[in-house]
Amino acid sequence: MRFLDFGAGVLALVSLSVTVLWGLAATDRMVLHSGHRLLAQAVHRGTAVAGLGFLGLHIWVKIAEGHTGATAAAVPFTDGARPGLIGLGTLAAYTFIAVAVTGAVRGAFTGLSGARWWRALHMCAYLAWGLALVHGLKSGRAAAGWAVAGYAICLTAVAVRLALRLRDARRNTGELP
Repeated sequence: MRFLDFGAGVLALVSLSVTVLWGLAATDRMVLHSGHRLLAQAVHRGTAVAGLGFLGLHIWVKIAEGHTGATAAAVPFTDGARPGLIGLGTLAAYTFIAVAVTGAVRGAFTGLSGARWWRALHMCAYLAWGLALVHGLKSGRAAAGWAVAGYAICLTAVAVRLALRLRDARRNTGELP
């Protein structure tokens, strides 16, 4: 239980960081062929499921250990000790769940306007991921140097890959993706 108390949130963040990276990779049309993009999408989905599983475990452990209450985990900004930081985690969790649901029912977003709505909703993952980073670094005990370095690596990797995606999209179509 002690390992899960400190590790489940880290495992969730690592899994969801990898999910964001594989999601970005799955959109690459310059290097990846269609078969490779399908494989990247499968890895993206698999790591998303793992990340949500670790997220659920993280929430359960924090409630079970008495670090926060069920109400604070369900209702943003209601934690008695750290309402802002725990609230960011709650918002991130809800946003990740919404992104996962919209990803699972992507076929319901047919047509050009539906695809735009899906893309806008799915891009909320970046916001959720950023909220999760802040929550993870600041809401619990002081982060060790290796943890801060890991967060910095995740942030750098996603920022670089996102910048490359935006650059390639502008170069190829003159629009943002």
